[in-house]
Amino acid sequence: MEAVLQNLWKISAAALLPFIPMTPASAQVVALGASNTLGWGVSEGQSYPSQLQAMLQAQGSSLRVTNEGVPGNTTGEMLARLSSAVPDGTKIVILQFGTNDARLNTPPATRQANVAAILEELQKRGIKSLEVDEMMDAALRDGLGQPDGIHLTAEGH
Repeated sequence: MEAVLQNLWKISAAALLPFIPMTPASAQVVALGASNTLGWGVSEGQSYPSQLQAMLQAQGSSLRVTNEGVPGNTTGEMLARLSSAVPDGTKIVILQFGTNDARLNTPPATRQANVAAILEELQKRGIKSLEVDEMMDAALRDGLGQPDGIHLTAEGH
């Protein structure tokens, strides 16, 4: 399983390329989420958005990956900053909703409504989305988490 997780982003990066025209300079990928998206507890170059950027560059892509991870963000806060975090020209948004809603006792129905609103807005704007919470949960289950049990190690990213 560890080998699968280590290569998952290589597969994902390659899978993203057919959806994105390679010529426009504005074509980009936005990683929207909370502390794990930011790369809490690992160096900047070890966060998954940074690693994805490096993989895309190694494949000759001119795509830019923007890290819009904000520690502690809830789905409501992500929804509130969606228009500023995901600029025009974005082609794909990688979503990591995380566990802050549960930590802050946000009702599950509110979380679900926020997620639905985010997905609806992205779809309305013609932006593809990819949710990665399950991948992160799998990495944590496989022992690729920091001692806090919440944040990923560099290997987890």
